[in-house]
Amino acid sequence: MSVAEVTLREVRGSDLPLFYAYMCDPESVRTAAFTSEDPTDRAAFDAHWRRLLADRTIVIRTVLADGAVVGNAGVYGPEGDRQVTYWIDRAHWGRGLATAALRALLDAVPERPLHARAAADNTGSRRVLEKCGFTVTGEDRGFAHARGELTDELLFTLAPPAGRTPDEGRSTTR
Repeated sequence: MSVAEVTLREVRGSDLPLFYAYMCDPESVRTAAFTSEDPTDRAAFDAHWRRLLADRTIVIRTVLADGAVVGNAGVYGPEGDRQVTYWIDRAHWGRGLATAALRALLDAVPERPLHARAAADNTGSRRVLEKCGFTVTGEDRGFAHARGELTDELLFTLAPPAGRTPDEGRSTTR
């Protein structure tokens, strides 16, 4: 199998039905664990994406593999606690697309530190984050709607490169 060319672009309205379908996949939702209360609630999904796209502090991009939409990746949250997020369609898991997408996002958003969270048993997400330079910096336990139970979570941080302060390289454009 050849390696796909992974690129990011601005989110288009035509991407949203695909994102919704990806987020309705029961196995994907269970693996992610920390999702909305009801990922199949289309009205809530649409309202959430309207808020994301209207907030100029959020960087959210569509992930393309060989030109086809396969997911999304973004950075959100208040200064000092910016979080990364990504969602790749399960049909494309295991191909390195999430890692390539996150690396492209990190190149586009140079601010550091950045943080991430993943269910402790989500080994795929842990591998993606670690390949991109994130390290485990803590643990948490919270209620995961997708599982209907308390779930262990790992906290990750991508620190500034050695010798740089967190403010160096921070993007001033949104």
